[in-house]
Amino acid sequence: MRFRDRRQAGAALAERLLAQRDEGALPDPVVLALPRGGVVVAGEVARALDAPLDVLVARKIGAPFQSELGVGAIAGEDEPLFDERALDRLGLSKAALEPIVEREREELHRREQLYRKGLAIPELTGRTAVVVDDGVATGVTALAALRSVRRHDPARVTLAVPVCSPEAARLVREEADDVVCLHEPATFMAVGLWYEEFDQVTDDEVLDVLHGLS
Repeated sequence: MRFRDRRQAGAALAERLLAQRDEGALPDPVVLALPRGGVVVAGEVARALDAPLDVLVARKIGAPFQSELGVGAIAGEDEPLFDERALDRLGLSKAALEPIVEREREELHRREQLYRKGLAIPELTGRTAVVVDDGVATGVTALAALRSVRRHDPARVTLAVPVCSPEAARLVREEADDVVCLHEPATFMAVGLWYEEFDQVTDDEVLDVLHGLS
């Protein structure tokens, strides 16, 4: 299974979530998108569910020698979450990653200010938080996001993604009340391989989606 683009993936994901809502599994949902790619997917989900859409900014902590290789993540003002096995395997220390964490924290704050204009995260107490991304590879960024959401006392947390690796699915299921993943390929490699079109999403595109549903 390959998705045409993020919008088509979001529409397919929305169909699955609508079925769950009709069964009573998604009471009073709030859709929280992981920028940037997750916002395009989440826009389709929020529209279908007629639910409010907001962002939950989380940042991957990449290895010093390969930024795309995630070894940890941060969300909000929480302490960094590290993949301890990856650190051991790569011979990395948390101290050595401090400059990268600081840089990613700065970018996190920039995006929060741009996308949320200083506003607090929506009230989640007693509601269903539906956390949406365009895909999950290692799961560490999604896990950091889910733990951050838990601090806001939602009644239920659902992670919804079009595609995820089996390893990541096992990891996030330990934190989420439910994981909705449309495609879980045994050989995963990278999220972008499961899309025909996977261009980088810009800040302006994120703002367009958020304003379109505001």
